Amino acid sequence: MRKLRRPARLRFLLHKLTMESGDQGLQRAITTIYQSDPLIKLLNEVRLGRMKPTDAGLRAITESWLGTYQKVIASGGFSRQDLRRIDPNPRLALLLECGVVMGDQQAVTDLRAGFERAVAGATE
Repeated sequence: MRKLRRPARLRFLLHKLTMESGDQGLQRAITTIYQSDPLIKLLNEVRLGRMKPTDAGLRAITESWLGTYQKVIASGGFSRQDLRRIDPNPRLALLLECGVVMGDQQAVTDLRAGFERAVAGATE
């Protein structure tokens, strides 16, 4: 059986994000978000046409990831700089572009609102 491996670029990005900061909370947040991230393995399948954006499995994974992301952000204790490093908006933009999520979807609006609240309440 062929093992799924993270692409080298993503491994480097994760390493860079976690190693630049001594903050264990931020490292845990990045790792938690990364582990459930649908972009890594599934978005390419959508782009190649092997999977439809409306696939029930993809929707379930994406909804779970959005919930996980929201819980991580709501856990608090992040500075504004930390929050900029885990900003969900670039990832949401990719999911929107591929049609995996909709901008008015409840989980998407909740995540964006939660992120904005966290940024507003964070220390510099």
